Amino acid sequence: MIYKEQRAEGNFSSVMGFVLLGFSDLPNLQGFLFGIFFLIYTFVIIGNGLIIIITRIESALETPMYFFLANFSSLEICYVSVTVPKILANLWTQDRSISLVGCAAQMYFFLMLGVTECFFLTVMAYDRYVAICNPLQYPLVMNQKKCIQLAVGSWISGIPVQIGQTYHVFSLPFCGSNQISHFFCDIPPLIKLACGDTSLNEIPVYIVDVLFGMIPCLLILYSYIKIISTILKLPSTTSQFKAFSTCSSHLIVVVLFFGPVIITYLRPKSNHSSGSDKMFSLFYIFVTPLLNPIIYSLRNKDVIAALKKLLPQKI
Repeated sequence: MIYKEQRAEGNFSSVMGFVLLGFSDLPNLQGFLFGIFFLIYTFVIIGNGLIIIITRIESALETPMYFFLANFSSLEICYVSVTVPKILANLWTQDRSISLVGCAAQMYFFLMLGVTECFFLTVMAYDRYVAICNPLQYPLVMNQKKCIQLAVGSWISGIPVQIGQTYHVFSLPFCGSNQISHFFCDIPPLIKLACGDTSLNEIPVYIVDVLFGMIPCLLILYSYIKIISTILKLPSTTSQFKAFSTCSSHLIVVVLFFGPVIITYLRPKSNHSSGSDKMFSLFYIFVTPLLNPIIYSLRNKDVIAALKKLLPQKI
């Protein structure tokens, strides 16, 4: 079954399901893509899972920075699990259909977890800002209660907004084709399927994107301006290198995540194409969750030491 259509009032039809075209334009690479994406998904689960485990069992990592890193790794696992299993199923079975409810649920959780990731990256930048710019007050400012509040706030803040965002998108009149030129349910390709002029409908989408995308990005940018300014004032090159190394991993992840997200959601609709949307989506769906544990482990001596203590016990 590909889709169902039901006649509605007027000349429109009410779409009862969608077809995720995904990589259907590459028929000879379906098996290869399944293998690649399956390996990436496995590495994401294992890599981020190891980060969670070592931050739990290693006493040297019981600090706010690693508390947020463990939450961030948990988020990455949830984030990829919203989209990748469906992508793998589509590639394996070649059944690309998805129900209206399933599409709405996938988009909601994808957007909600995306907002959560924006907030966590902002909170992690704030943590580094306090640690480097106000080191004497760090234990008082980033106490256990404050860390838990920031973590819980990051997890739940996007829930009500994205309920409204999802409802808004799926209340648009869909007619004609129900084929989504993407590999998961996302806002830009769904808006393309809506009937008539959707300019006014896109305004709330852009407002939410600015509030929950650009504002966290600007807060992170401000934090790093202050951090770099403070680091450059340190008396020795060794001190400067050590201070910058504690936040460079986070900065790399920020660039990898926010760059494609801003391009995807904040560029004009006229500049959207299915090919470019897919390419940029691959970054924040696959690349960032995959590189997160690699970046934080290879660039962090404490994490490497904890991994060396853990892995021999498991072999």
